Amino acid sequence: MSAASQPALDMEKLNEFIGRFVGDLGAAVHAGMVVIGEKLGLYKVLASGPQSSAELAEKTQTDERYVREWLASQAAGGYITFDASSNKFSLSAEQAFALAKEDSPAYLPGAFELALGSLAAVPRIAEAFRTGAGMGWHEHDDGVFHGCEKFFRPGYAANLVSSWIPSLQEVQQKLDAGARVADVGCGKGASTILMAKAFPKSEFYGFDYHDKSIEAARETAKRENLTDRVTFGVSKAKEFPGKDYDFVAVFDCLHDMGDPVGAAAHVRQALRNDGTWMIVEPFANNELKDNLNPVGRVYYSFSTLLCTPCSRSQEVGLCLGAQAGESRIRQVVTSAGFGRFRRATETPFNIVYEARP
Repeated sequence: MSAASQPALDMEKLNEFIGRFVGDLGAAVHAGMVVIGEKLGLYKVLASGPQSSAELAEKTQTDERYVREWLASQAAGGYITFDASSNKFSLSAEQAFALAKEDSPAYLPGAFELALGSLAAVPRIAEAFRTGAGMGWHEHDDGVFHGCEKFFRPGYAANLVSSWIPSLQEVQQKLDAGARVADVGCGKGASTILMAKAFPKSEFYGFDYHDKSIEAARETAKRENLTDRVTFGVSKAKEFPGKDYDFVAVFDCLHDMGDPVGAAAHVRQALRNDGTWMIVEPFANNELKDNLNPVGRVYYSFSTLLCTPCSRSQEVGLCLGAQAGESRIRQVVTSAGFGRFRRATETPFNIVYEARP
């Protein structure tokens, strides 16, 4: 096509697109700023009250010039508040809730640590586009494991015990009375520990194929004095030991598995006949056109860097992806021998499914 025959540019649309680019570029580098702020405790100290760059640097034992530049980036991004009259910086109640309180259901820094850790794999993933090769979860930067726990734990803390488990049929009553529970793909054990603390009469078994995550989970169980009824073990989802579980949970990882149907079949065999399998998956609609939104953008991007390569690295390599949607999850579950499947509840970021024999 010659230059003369190319369609004329709509300058308004071009400027709009460039504006979106500027926002995205700022967000990309801003991710590193958030991780630095969390790592050095800058947000937590700022939450105590307005401070100058010198005051913040002194309290955090950091270099004032670096802190001054960091503060400017944060203020420009709207993550902290700047008072020009006093030349001091602070966090509003809402900013502190999301950036300085680790037990907050809206704690954000973990998401940025996960993002930076994921991006470290870009050279290898780009090559995988050419070769079709996979990349195992265990092969990623450590920021992926730490960030993943920080990213998901607030949502689990806010919803798991208060709404997700109560949305399931008869599960809470069993856990209150004393049940045998498996948390498959437990990572560093955040979900397992939350359930164990909420249901002291039940026994919990957490499994993950990543040995370093299991080591961290064991340390947490020991620190929380839960080792008498919480056990963590290294195992693949298709091979975890034990039978007659009353309840099996899989949090945000079924779509990562190479053979989710095989894993589902193993869960079916490990469950009691009146048992329940809870599947927590990223929120997704069935059709691509209905996922073209900010949440879908986040999950499709993480899925390209983490979920799809992880599945591709394993046997079968079904590659469900993080936006599989209810129809595909239902197909996986029912093909593995489960007779009942339903959407139990949801949040803006997750859908909770219930499967029963």
